[in-house]
Amino acid sequence: MLEKSNYLSLNLFAQIEQWKKATINKIENVAERTHHELIELIDKQRMKITKQLESITKDIRSCQEEEIFLENDIDRLKQQINEIQQKLEQFIRKHTNITPLLRSANLSANAKWIRNGVTVAGGNEGGDEMSQLYYPWGLCVDDDQTIYISDHNNHRIVQWKCGATTGRIVAGGNGQGNRSDQLNGPYDIMIDKEGNSLIICDYGNKRVVRWPRQFATNGETIISDVACIGLTIDDDGFLYIVDNDKHEVRRYQTGESQGTVVAGGNGPGNGLDQLNCPRYVFVDRDHTVYVSDMINHRVMKWIEGSKQGIVVAGGQGQGNKLTQLSNPYGIVVDQSSSVYIADYSNHRIMRWTQEATQGNIMIGGNGSGNQSNQIFGPIGLSFDQEGNLYVSDNGNHRVQKFNIDRH
Repeated sequence: MLEKSNYLSLNLFAQIEQWKKATINKIENVAERTHHELIELIDKQRMKITKQLESITKDIRSCQEEEIFLENDIDRLKQQINEIQQKLEQFIRKHTNITPLLRSANLSANAKWIRNGVTVAGGNEGGDEMSQLYYPWGLCVDDDQTIYISDHNNHRIVQWKCGATTGRIVAGGNGQGNRSDQLNGPYDIMIDKEGNSLIICDYGNKRVVRWPRQFATNGETIISDVACIGLTIDDDGFLYIVDNDKHEVRRYQTGESQGTVVAGGNGPGNGLDQLNCPRYVFVDRDHTVYVSDMINHRVMKWIEGSKQGIVVAGGQGQGNKLTQLSNPYGIVVDQSSSVYIADYSNHRIMRWTQEATQGNIMIGGNGSGNQSNQIFGPIGLSFDQEGNLYVSDNGNHRVQKFNIDRH
């Protein structure tokens, strides 16, 4: 008996030691990655400021040579310098307390996931009880694996803590409507960490709503008259909105009402400068915009400032071959530029590596169904900090978690 007890103790200590080493290694990896990301951010900011200062210096020299310095010129140059100073101060404030994020998941090129998912929200048929979801769409996962879900047909945003069997309403949930305490068919959601709020695509009300995360009963409309179906935020705090009716993606600065077209905007079509019923959007650290172009059964990449996009997945007609997609929805791009796609009508999650001519099935692909190895019309995608994949399994009224395979 004593020998067995000693064996169990030794085994337990060995497990603790193994866990300690794994945890330290994980922390070191995150710290190293954050260090490199911060250097990259500082270099980019330095280049931006240098270009702006060069432009101002050129203007000053031009005025000196012409010996003409009007009061308007001085005011304009002062304003430009003040704007640079404000942007620099904003950058410093934003990155003083950096939290490593998985906007672009840091995944191995050979990463795989356990093909049997675990239900982490809903899964009790469609309904409006707190243990149920009713056609969930977009979702996002916080650092502590708390999930925020656009519970579309219940006109609410629900929060599910890790391991919880019921959710909690954090926005809407007061019936379908257009009051400030209501939502109307929300499609997508993002966490704005800087503002400690949720940004919601309130599609039925043609508006984008900001909803504080702390005990708020009302949201604030920040953009109106937009058929918002998908959204994301970049590292500079700019908001990107997919407008389903205008077949375009616009970028908005804080307080801006019109925005700038960064993808599409040339009417519905299948040209490289067009989109047709775009659904979801992802923006990487270089401000490259990725869009799921649903009716064209493809995913497009628009490099910052470009007038047309590049097909990075699909575009070979609707179908279920590895070269094809069928109504793509949610997309996430990892740090090696591999694109993960919710291939809605094929009931599968695909990964297309950079410059690949076909994708690989990561999850599903076993027909529509409610078994643990099946998904039925996947829409939203999100990774947690461990690299586990979360899927809003729309037709099954649930969210499935697929754990990363570490073997």
